Amino acid sequence: MFVRRAALMALVGTLLAAPVPASADPDPGGPDLSQPVAAADPAAPPVDDGKVASTPPAITKSPDGWTLTISASDEVQMPIAPLTTAISSREYSVSGIFNGALDGPGENPRGVFEVGYQIGCGIDMSTSNGVALGGTIGVNSSLGIIGLDFPNNAAEGLLPGIGGNVGGAITVGLKPGIINIVPVTKKQYKGDRPWVSISNFHVKIDGCVGESFIRSYATLSKSTDEGDAILSWYGVTKKI
Repeated sequence: MFVRRAALMALVGTLLAAPVPASADPDPGGPDLSQPVAAADPAAPPVDDGKVASTPPAITKSPDGWTLTISASDEVQMPIAPLTTAISSREYSVSGIFNGALDGPGENPRGVFEVGYQIGCGIDMSTSNGVALGGTIGVNSSLGIIGLDFPNNAAEGLLPGIGGNVGGAITVGLKPGIINIVPVTKKQYKGDRPWVSISNFHVKIDGCVGESFIRSYATLSKSTDEGDAILSWYGVTKKI
């Protein structure tokens, strides 16, 4: 009896000391780590709205004591599809506000305020020969002998022949890059605060191969009977 009771108590102790098996069902509230996590979609590239940051104002002082200043703001340079649909044409829609300022002795200064755009082309085809097709065609004659056994008359074995050759080539005429200057306006002013506002103005060039570049420019001149003071300003260069 004592041996049986001891064996029973040993069995109960073994069962209590055994580890409790983990539940086979995953936690419904946690993530399923057995499945791969999908990579996040890359951010979409920014859309070009055509806005261009203007460069700092240009300032100079003339010998007669006047200070000339040119500044710009709200510039937009948007490439658009050209009407020609040719890959060698470039067209842009541009906008911006350009201001001139003159401060100095005297009243009502006068001069010219010019505003426009410069378009640079890497390779120019407009003034070259473009694409040209060339070729040569030649004709040559020959005299051959047919057969080797002609005991009667050797002349009967002679037969004239005609051969020809044809050659062709394609020539592409390219020239180094060119800068096209497109003045939008040349305003004669009288006063100390001339300005030009441009909105949705189209500029274009033809015969341009490769990359092209565009930037705005402005030139302010102050004229007197004794001389002229001239100041130029150039905007940021945008690559298309």
